[in-house]
Amino acid sequence: MVQHLRPGQAVLADRAYDAGYVRAQIQQAGATAVIPGKKNRTVPLAHDAESYKERNHIERAINGLKRFRAVATRFDKRAANYFATCCLVAALTWL
Repeated sequence: MVQHLRPGQAVLADRAYDAGYVRAQIQQAGATAVIPGKKNRTVPLAHDAESYKERNHIERAINGLKRFRAVATRFDKRAANYFATCCLVAALTWL
């Protein structure tokens, strides 16, 4: 994933991705990590809370797609067919 990042982009992730090597890879790519620190972190790290709130919209959209059985269980084994199924389901939910 890191190889697709461009300088200036922001990476939104949850606490599970709060690791030094993940943050280092994101910073090396020139992007900004918007990842809240784990509760057991000895030194708390600051993150942009307003940008992190946008992650909720992404999560809800993905969960909306997963309501459809073909998307949730990935009936289509070929990536192109699965992508087409996701596009069809997205179009149906947005109508």
